[in-house]
Formats: sequence, structure tokens, C-alpha cells
Amino acid sequence: MSWKCSLVVFGGVMAVTGCGHGGVKEETIQVKAANDPLHMPKSILQRYADGQAFGSEVSSFPAMIESVRKVDKERAEILEKGLDELQKASEGERPAKAKELLAKLQPSML
Repeated sequence: MSWKCSLVVFGGVMAVTGCGHGGVKEETIQVKAANDPLHMPKSILQRYADGQAFGSEVSSFPAMIESVRKVDKERAEILEKGLDELQKASEGERPAKAKELLAKLQPSML
């Protein structure tokens, strides 16, 4: 192997290994959806956005709203108003309204 090939191989090894310095330590952080009171409402809204019809989950709307209200009163109000509008909407309007409500529930990125 010529010295040029050796230099290329050595450069490649150094690039991959980061010149032997301790690199950034990667950590896996688990975010548990069970701790997020918006997880269930967002999951249901996503199904509506995908075209699913209402089912028995409608009876759980008040409890979901109250669960969100304990940690975020503003989003609870948005959710309550949005779910009310969603229930009054026609079947054809529901997917768009559900997508709109999902967008409103997202955290603000200031």
C-alpha cells in the first residue's frame, strides 16, 4: 500500500474516531406519554383528523379537560372549546377542525 493510501485510510479512521478525543456522550431520555395530560386528547384528535367517527370516548371528554386544566388552564380552555365545536361540526368538517385543534394545542415555540 502506498503512503498516499495509508494517509487516506489514517485520515478516514481519525475522522470516524474523532482523533481519539472523548466525544459527545449520547443519552437516551425517555419521555413518558402517561405523564402528559394532553397525550390522550391529542391521540383522539389525531384519529378524528384521520377521519375516524366519534365513539364512546366522547364520554371521557370532561375528564380529559379537567386533567389538562390541573396543569395548563389555557390549553384546557382551548381543548374544551375545540371539542365542543368538533361535536357540533358535520362529519365532513371534523377532520379539518381536529387538525386545527391539534395545532392550537401544540406548545408555543418562542
